[in-house]
Amino acid sequence: MNLRFDDAVVAVSGAGHGLGRCIAESFARLGARVWGCGPDDASIAEAARAGIAMAAVDLADRRAAAAWIARVEHEAGGPVSVLVNNAGGVAGQVFQPVETVSDEDWDRVLAINLNAAFALCRAAAPRMKRAGRGRIVNISSGAGLQASLTGIQSYCSAKHAVVGLTRQLAHELGPHGITVNSVAPGFIPSNPASNAQWDGYGEQGQRDLVARIALRRLGTPQDIADAVLFFAGPLAGFVNGQVLSVDGGR
Repeated sequence: MNLRFDDAVVAVSGAGHGLGRCIAESFARLGARVWGCGPDDASIAEAARAGIAMAAVDLADRRAAAAWIARVEHEAGGPVSVLVNNAGGVAGQVFQPVETVSDEDWDRVLAINLNAAFALCRAAAPRMKRAGRGRIVNISSGAGLQASLTGIQSYCSAKHAVVGLTRQLAHELGPHGITVNSVAPGFIPSNPASNAQWDGYGEQGQRDLVARIALRRLGTPQDIADAVLFFAGPLAGFVNGQVLSVDGGR
């Protein structure tokens, strides 16, 4: 099969770097019209040079998230065909005992992982429903299925919640021709935070982590992008409410 997304309207959150950037560029190579958003930093210009229509959006602000979807729909002249909720992360946090976690730290991680995905789905759903079709792919994590390697309670909780949101919206939106699925990546160094986490393991810790992966290698951003393309493409037309672990076999 010659997989193409010619003229599809694809919106990818967190598209400035790492997994989101690779996902956005993969859709663009296959003919899609791609819009991305991310924090207001140098990655915006870099992604724009790759042909992605980028916008600086603080996704912790749900009104700003909804406004971005409205902007994409206006510029595209129609509904979003594929929404990829990739934005997330640990917001610069490291493990600390639960009794020392502040409300602000907890809320920030849930805001960028869970609340942002909810806000973007809520904003994109009405026009998808009127069109009678659409694909939503939520990037969760291995930390959405078990305890997180980071030890960060809010991150693990948020990713579990993204899995729950995926399953619930699959039932709600399925009758309207919209599928909602999730890709759960294993550990993939792909941005400053995950690169720092990898470096922090040291040589022995890195060897131990890879030894726990059946394929004996780390994944790449393209491995995740390929899974997203599957969920967004014609081969997944009857796949809904599923979580696909892309972790090399743990």
